[in-house]
Amino acid sequence: MKIVETERLILRHLNEDDAEFIVELMNEPDWIKYIGDRGIRTAEGAKEYIVEGPMTMYKEHGIGLYLIEMKENAIPIGICGLLHRDFLRDVDLGFAVLSKYWGKGYAYEAAEATLTYGAEDLGYRRIVGFTSLDNEKSANLLQKLGMKDEGTIKYASTSEDVRLFAKEYQ
Repeated sequence: MKIVETERLILRHLNEDDAEFIVELMNEPDWIKYIGDRGIRTAEGAKEYIVEGPMTMYKEHGIGLYLIEMKENAIPIGICGLLHRDFLRDVDLGFAVLSKYWGKGYAYEAAEATLTYGAEDLGYRRIVGFTSLDNEKSANLLQKLGMKDEGTIKYASTSEDVRLFAKEYQ
């Protein structure tokens, strides 16, 4: 199911057919460093993650992580979406792009379209994002998207300090 389309990208629901891509993405060095090692090394493990994570969130909350694919050739390059997290009162913008596609504006394009979708189509008045304390690339992207740095909070499942950013909508 297509959620958002931009000039170069399509964001759509993840499904079990995306398992090989998820294995590749979740084993990128920066994913492991900044997001965490989920231990997903096989297509079967990735299918389980997709079903229990994004697909469940779509059903329960109507939002979740979406696959980012190139419009011209349907090649998957990352994920981006809005997440409901129990420890946050607001929805959270999440994103990750394969490193071979960095520096081309894809993460910004997908994230900006996702924020617009969340505010204009879903009616969210505040959307947050958070990063590891040392993840300057993601922090810079959140600020470029117009999010304001609100300081640090504890990430619930690990008690790790993370930087919280937020954007308000009228």
